[in-house]
Amino acid sequence: MSVTKKVVSILGTGRSAFTLIEYLSQRSADLGIDVRVYDRMATKTLKNLEADDVQGIDADLTDRDFRRSVVSGSDLVISMLPVRFHRMIAEDCIHFHKHMVTASYVTPEMEALHEDARKSGVTLLNEIGLDPGIDHMSAKKIIDEIKERGGVVKAFESFTGGLLAPESEDGNPWQYKFTWNPRNVVTAGTGGAVKFLDHGMYKYIPYHRVFRRTEIIDLKEFGKFEGYANRDSLKYKSLYGIDDVQTMYRGTLRQPGFCKAWNVFVQLGATDDSYEIDTKGEMTHRSFINTFLKYHPTDSVELKLMQYLKLDQDDVDIMDKLEWLGVFSEEKVDLKSASPASILQHILEKKWTLDTHDRDMIVMWHKFVYFLGGEDREVHSYMVVKGEDIFHTAMSKTVGLPVALGAELILTGKLKERGVVRPLDKAIYEPVLRELHKHGIEFHERRMH
Repeated sequence: MSVTKKVVSILGTGRSAFTLIEYLSQRSADLGIDVRVYDRMATKTLKNLEADDVQGIDADLTDRDFRRSVVSGSDLVISMLPVRFHRMIAEDCIHFHKHMVTASYVTPEMEALHEDARKSGVTLLNEIGLDPGIDHMSAKKIIDEIKERGGVVKAFESFTGGLLAPESEDGNPWQYKFTWNPRNVVTAGTGGAVKFLDHGMYKYIPYHRVFRRTEIIDLKEFGKFEGYANRDSLKYKSLYGIDDVQTMYRGTLRQPGFCKAWNVFVQLGATDDSYEIDTKGEMTHRSFINTFLKYHPTDSVELKLMQYLKLDQDDVDIMDKLEWLGVFSEEKVDLKSASPASILQHILEKKWTLDTHDRDMIVMWHKFVYFLGGEDREVHSYMVVKGEDIFHTAMSKTVGLPVALGAELILTGKLKERGVVRPLDKAIYEPVLRELHKHGIEFHERRMH
């Protein structure tokens, strides 16, 4: 007698989905699941993966009727699509009483579905990727351990970066390439002031100052990194159960010198995504930069840029980075009408796209200061993961595996919480972190005193 398999539908085949697809393929027999992947280029993507038993269906997921037919025929839906699609997919899942997993942040629109999902008996598991995801679980594990010992968390800082592995920098002065959604990198920090807590004082950084307010994180074995603040750290006080914490700061890691050079684009207005420029099919990289600078009959674009941003002649590091990117070249911008951010992304992708020999690297670092046993104590927890190739990247591994493990908890009935869920409970983070450790995603702790 044949056993009916559960259907797991993965929507989206971005690079972060590669490890997810392969893992579920390898686990399909044990879990009794039939894995199906839907996207415009699904069949092409699967050719690069070791997932022979996974069915790829080329499809337009903006087609409402088709998408709803996919959801209704699934037992679990995993959305690896851009954030803007998650709400409509979640609504479909609630309607058809199907569970859903995504690595993306919980938006206010998603949060509003909590009661409907709970009443429908549906789990909408969000924020179970890398950041958000592994950052939540690894931090919450230590916070809970401190509290269980009677300690009080006074300060928490957390930084994560998707970077190039040192051996893949190849003379790249930025020491960086895109390892995830380029649009999110280009527009990072936009959309409102950065908010965090520092020694009991509420602090706010407007977007135009974010990349000048950085700090250095020294990981000894792996070198020094530069951190800039994420948009809103304050909401994690209550989510992590540390409402009385005096310092709460979450940020992003880059190599030293990156932020100062990136700030050039911010100050120019080249990261603005709120309006479109008509390129008339004639714009070049150089004329794009010149768009933001004043007219002068003889001064070069480089000189005008340095004058506008008050760069000294000694700031050769910044100019070298810009020159390497090709922003002063006469190469054409192959876009007819686009926002400054889209044009900048188009230019950057020519140099910041991973080559076949490139390996990426994920770095995550937490700092906890807590009071226990009559004294202040401090512990640092960090993780470094390197990719294998452009398909099996560290980003794909650290995003895809947690998503897959979250799906497995639902499929096996071990995750019983309903509604909009984050991986902040021990019932979720303990088994997921334990399994991640088996796959080389592990944290090291350093007690400072």
